[in-house]
Amino acid sequence: MKLFQQLLVAPAALGLLAPVAVSAAELNLNGVNQYAADSQEQVTSITQFSDVRPTDWAYQALSNLIERYGCVAGYPNGTFKGGQAMTRYEAAALLNACLDRISEVTDELKKLMAEFEKELAVLRGRVDGLEAKVGELEANQFSTTTKLKGIATFVIGANSYGGSAQVTPLGATVNNALFGTALVPGSEFADNARALQGATAFNYDVRLNFDTSFTGKDLLRTTLRAGNFADSPFGQPVVGLNALEVGFEESCGAGADCGDVVAINRLFYQFPIGSNFTATIGGRVRQDDMLALWPSVYPADTVLDVFTYAGAPGTYSLNLGAGGGLWWKSGNWSISANYVAANGDVGNPSEGGIGTSGSSETGTVQLGYGSSNFGLAVAYTYSNGAGIYTGNGTPLAAFGFANSESVNSVGISGYWQPTNAGWFPSISAGWGINSHNADDSTFVGEIVDGATTQSWYVGLQWADAFIKGNSLGMGVGQATFLTNSGNDSNLEANDGNYAWEWWYKFQVTDNISVTPALYYLSAPQGQLQKSDNDSFSNFGGLVKTTFRF
Repeated sequence: MKLFQQLLVAPAALGLLAPVAVSAAELNLNGVNQYAADSQEQVTSITQFSDVRPTDWAYQALSNLIERYGCVAGYPNGTFKGGQAMTRYEAAALLNACLDRISEVTDELKKLMAEFEKELAVLRGRVDGLEAKVGELEANQFSTTTKLKGIATFVIGANSYGGSAQVTPLGATVNNALFGTALVPGSEFADNARALQGATAFNYDVRLNFDTSFTGKDLLRTTLRAGNFADSPFGQPVVGLNALEVGFEESCGAGADCGDVVAINRLFYQFPIGSNFTATIGGRVRQDDMLALWPSVYPADTVLDVFTYAGAPGTYSLNLGAGGGLWWKSGNWSISANYVAANGDVGNPSEGGIGTSGSSETGTVQLGYGSSNFGLAVAYTYSNGAGIYTGNGTPLAAFGFANSESVNSVGISGYWQPTNAGWFPSISAGWGINSHNADDSTFVGEIVDGATTQSWYVGLQWADAFIKGNSLGMGVGQATFLTNSGNDSNLEANDGNYAWEWWYKFQVTDNISVTPALYYLSAPQGQLQKSDNDSFSNFGGLVKTTFRF
């Protein structure tokens, strides 16, 4: 209640307690006159009252009236007589003294209002406009707990192929088994690549993230995604390493066309447990959604998919399915553990479920240290079935993954970035190694069981390159390749390859960016193209436009 209202209510309340009629004999007119007269000699501090103590219940209220408004006086002997009953005349005298002070303040306010009349009118108009906009937003919002974040990406580009390397019998067997293609031994890889993916194409990817919070600290994420990259030049058979990070196509079974189909890509709930733990559970959650630290600052939405796994695709396989995880974080240190079953929604234990032979599962543990300038993580992943990552490698490495019963993977990744943009770029690097296990009673099993594959990358990014807000980047590394066969007498590893990418992002507006990019794959077929020492290479170019809303 405001002061003026309190002063009006006080005498009314006292009137209810006092007799309706007051006789002259009952009223000490001299005391009232004395009180009213002494009100002109206003006290300035509550300490001037000898009978008011800090322990009194009304001490603070009396102090505010004296020091803020200056409208309380005492008696000539320096007392306030707080315990003495107040008559209505005394209340009127007090009210009159306070009203005089408020009137003075009001006059000052009137002068200020007159002086700044124009400015106050402008502010009043802005406030009215803001109130109208807030009202409109509240009337049209679809949810008070959910925010929509969308990303739409256009990609137009093509590939060029060179070299005279021919398809070997082993190359035909591996490629046809992995991709269902019909490569003929003796034909050239370049000719097959041009025939299957030599055109210029325009593709798109759309992601809609609905982020919901019920407590302000939790997160329910629902992601809808659609794309039409299934038949694009980026990621088709023959050269799977030219797949783009943004190149999405919803899987819907062999031989089925899923282009332009909107589907649930993510659905998980994340919530804190105490001050240091965070739990995640979901029917469609990805491995990296449950990591407290991602050990890279090289942009994951740039160009080639091979550079978006922190250098260790086997470890950071990004397995997607039903799962859950828990991480602990204290200061810059964190420990994460999670489990994902790609077929966790299937009832048949031989084809899916949780913790079965058909789960296609991954289990990951990561120890990380991360600050704004520096980060490092060591991670281990066990995977089996379809949970074993088969992409992002040479065909021979992918063949080894596809025929493994289980894989143990270790990755070491980290980053450093300068505090301020300048000549020094951010640096991200990573290395991964994978150990394969298979039934060695078969010819393929002999090659795969005990085999190892490795990968590495280095990514550089210059912030505010040439123009503030723009970025320049480069990545180099080796996609997963076979470094040791389980049986060298059957297959001796010689599977090396190199991948490069260069890009420049123009930040056209806060919500629109345009990124032209070039990339080069020195030996995308790895060992399969080296039997006759002839080469086969892939050079590509594209322009990517990203809209964020």
